[in-house]
Amino acid sequence: MKNLFSLEGRTALVTGGSRGIGKMIAEGFLAYGATVYISARKAEACHATATELSKGGGICIALPQDISTVDGCRALADALRARERKLDILVNNAGAAWAAPFDEFPEHGWDKVMNLNVKSPFFLTQILHPELKAAASAERPAKVINIASIDGIRLNPLETYSYHASKSALIYLTQRMAAKLVADKILVSAIAPGPFASEMNRAARDRADEVAARTPLRRIGRDEDMAGTAIYLASRAGDYVVGNTIAVDGGITYANLTPGPS
Repeated sequence: MKNLFSLEGRTALVTGGSRGIGKMIAEGFLAYGATVYISARKAEACHATATELSKGGGICIALPQDISTVDGCRALADALRARERKLDILVNNAGAAWAAPFDEFPEHGWDKVMNLNVKSPFFLTQILHPELKAAASAERPAKVINIASIDGIRLNPLETYSYHASKSALIYLTQRMAAKLVADKILVSAIAPGPFASEMNRAARDRADEVAARTPLRRIGRDEDMAGTAIYLASRAGDYVVGNTIAVDGGITYANLTPGPS
């Protein structure tokens, strides 16, 4: 049981790591000993977060990149390869959302969300497959952690058509990738967050008490709730979890007696 959750000696890449859930995960990984690379579309924010997180004593390095295209995924992989020959942990967290009435929902609101939330996790993992294999062994598998959402498991009342579809797709993509990559000792799993304060979830950020009142645990998620789940999956503690999606939501998905939208 000693050092069950340690990430000492491991290298991680967290996309969308400059803020929100990605930043929570990056900070947790650093606290448990990993060297962490974070990527984000906005270079200034990415470098600022890396500098902030490095003040805690760990090594956090910014690799700014827009990964909404396959070329962007390749560019991020090349930037990592310039510094590392292997990758122990990949967290596919970068994502987007779009809300609009059914009769007005635009094509670009569909394509932007599906590209970043579904296509990019697949192709970034595919492109970094050699680095993940180089890190993987039976004693210490490599890990891929996809950040889905409880909106991929159950409906919310918002008209976020492409977001719902993309996160549901990512959960099934996680299973399909897990079935393939487990032979390479690369374990793929996912986290489905509920209400955490972030730019993506402004309701939890700006109306925390209201959102907490609708949550069985009566609070929104804390940074350590998300970091702890990611550390569990990334460390030796999670070495027997393959293809599963863990809802981290205070009970909304599986312990909520309030009827959902019809």
